[in-house]
Amino acid sequence: MVRLPLTPAEVERGQRLGALLRQARGERSMLETALDARVSPETLRKIESGRVATPAFSTIASIAGVLGLSLDTVWAEINQPDLAEDRSAPAATRVHG
Repeated sequence: MVRLPLTPAEVERGQRLGALLRQARGERSMLETALDARVSPETLRKIESGRVATPAFSTIASIAGVLGLSLDTVWAEINQPDLAEDRSAPAATRVHG
């Protein structure tokens, strides 16, 4: 199976996801978090660094659960429109939320 390149929007979402997870993890070790979520530390490292921009839902659900994040919060955070993009759009087409 050939994997299609990620779109810039998918890459951006992956970076926001990684930043959100790093922030939620705080001082907790990556190893402890990964083991509690039953994912490899390498997988968590790649997600947090944005190298895996589209991880499996079950992986994110597990990590979010360990970090006390609701999936609604994760979804809302990673799907925030780019503020610079939002300001450049005509007022009638801007996304507000």
